[in-house]
Amino acid sequence: MKLSSIIQPEELVKLGKSDFILFDVSAGSKPRYDEQHLDGAFYLDLNTDLADIKDFAIGGRHPLPSFEHFARLLGLYGVTKDTLVIVYDDKNGSNAAARFWWMLKSIGHEKVQVLNGGYNAAIKAGFAVNAVVPSVKPAEPDQFTEWQWPLAEIDEVEAAGNSDNHVIIDVRDANRFAGLTEPIDLIAGHIPNAINIPFTENLDANGAFFAPEILKEKYSKALADYKIENVIVHCGSGVTACHTLLAIDYAGLEMPKLYVGSWSEWSRNNKKMILA
Repeated sequence: MKLSSIIQPEELVKLGKSDFILFDVSAGSKPRYDEQHLDGAFYLDLNTDLADIKDFAIGGRHPLPSFEHFARLLGLYGVTKDTLVIVYDDKNGSNAAARFWWMLKSIGHEKVQVLNGGYNAAIKAGFAVNAVVPSVKPAEPDQFTEWQWPLAEIDEVEAAGNSDNHVIIDVRDANRFAGLTEPIDLIAGHIPNAINIPFTENLDANGAFFAPEILKEKYSKALADYKIENVIVHCGSGVTACHTLLAIDYAGLEMPKLYVGSWSEWSRNNKKMILA
């Protein structure tokens, strides 16, 4: 039976400590981690651990790291192919938990789950918190040479923007998509042929993912007219796009392509832009 990509807080509470490795990937929240985090959790930094930031015009604000870097990172924390990895953040999986999940799944690591509702939901369910940084038990890093899940580069996205057979899903909020505001990148707007399905729509009023059947109905309808290989998902920098890819996987649907560079790369390369 396939392991669910989402774990409920109540399920996490029932697991034995030796059964999994827990990661806190709440971007920009290291001070909070140092003060208090879920018991046994290691901290990963989005910018230094899960990305290789260089020139925003080449790969965007959060390009994927090298395979060597990622392999060393996993080995450092004792992650092998048999390790159950559970990951959370403080933004309902949208901060960087989904990004780490995508990276692990894309190298072929099947045993990884994102905590539904994140940090606060775990505390509410009774999971212990403290400020203790757990000791590291390194393992020999597994070797891998490619991302197995589909990726789209900027030239492919540009071609898709001119094709009726392709669709580009922009998961940013509606105001950023429409070009009414742009709080992070230099230019506002969206990629031609993109449709807006904000990642926040994956969540219910309590900040938890909707049930798989609800997500399946939603995305099956949105993607009904397209072959899955012609679907590209992007955001601002390839992070929150993974939240929607997580929702799609949780729904039991096939995996679309991730455009990691996203708007942060696109908007810095003199590409065509749309203001809704």
